[in-house]
Amino acid sequence: MGLQIVRFEKEGKEQWGVVSDEQILVLENSYSSLAEFLKNGAEEARKVKESGAGKSVAMDEVTLLSPVTKPARIVCQGANYSSHRAEAGLEAARPPFNLIFGKADSSLCGAYTEIVRPANVQLLDYEIELGLVIGTEIDNAVQVTDETLHQYVAGLVIFNDVSARDVQLTEGQWLKGKSYRTFGPTGPFLYLLNKEETALIHDLEVKCWVNDELRQSANTNQLLFKPAETITELSEIMDLSTGDLIVTGTTGGVALNLTPDVLGKVSGMGTPYQEKLEVLVESQINNGKYLKDGDVVRCQIKSADGTIDLGEQVNKVVPSKVAIS
Repeated sequence: MGLQIVRFEKEGKEQWGVVSDEQILVLENSYSSLAEFLKNGAEEARKVKESGAGKSVAMDEVTLLSPVTKPARIVCQGANYSSHRAEAGLEAARPPFNLIFGKADSSLCGAYTEIVRPANVQLLDYEIELGLVIGTEIDNAVQVTDETLHQYVAGLVIFNDVSARDVQLTEGQWLKGKSYRTFGPTGPFLYLLNKEETALIHDLEVKCWVNDELRQSANTNQLLFKPAETITELSEIMDLSTGDLIVTGTTGGVALNLTPDVLGKVSGMGTPYQEKLEVLVESQINNGKYLKDGDVVRCQIKSADGTIDLGEQVNKVVPSKVAIS
């Protein structure tokens, strides 16, 4: 069975540990980044879990931090479930290409951090996604298969790809619309995979609630572009490093719900910006699903048999204290 790893802060000190029941078995060595932990600390974590010896601390006595650390590439897949493609005004079938975009690593935050809604954002959306943590350096084209996937993916995390739809869609700037600080809740656990568990990546239950209403529910077997083929494709384009994150896309049930006609108007190059904004906001603002200040988003990813459990995120939405001119 794999390990649930946490990065946490207690009394101003950042540390790493492995979860055992509701306790954290604290690692003796400190690691400055996820990359350093994966290279030098994973074996320590396994030994600590096996022995159960050493210092421990209760989970509720610490502040859990994102297990993915800066600097890190966050490479995202868009519209990678048929149900989400349909609600976004796209053809539901698998498209001819894998939609790839980036997200700033300054968006990373902990599993219980408040999500800060920028003052200029009216259409704030949630997107639960499975995150793949890269476990090795990739600096040339590689052919990844389901049988070799364990050589490239060290572990899994929950990632909430929080999105400002009125920025992302009307400006056509996905990086900007998805990269505000706190727009990337990650964790609480980094689940370090055993080789034998890698196949379960294709059979994880993905669920997201807003104010205890189940909004998103799917299985990763519904991913249109699978992890192995995605890593293969990315390796032909760019370098990936230990500790980088590939985010595999969200399923249906987000707040965004577009008709093909509205999508065409909003994404059309010839449509003036102000008109795009008015069309988008008018079509979306009253659907009752966009996040409001005070809303609580809760996310879980686990296998049906409970073998793999990435924990639970709980993030409250709060307004920004910074005015946007």
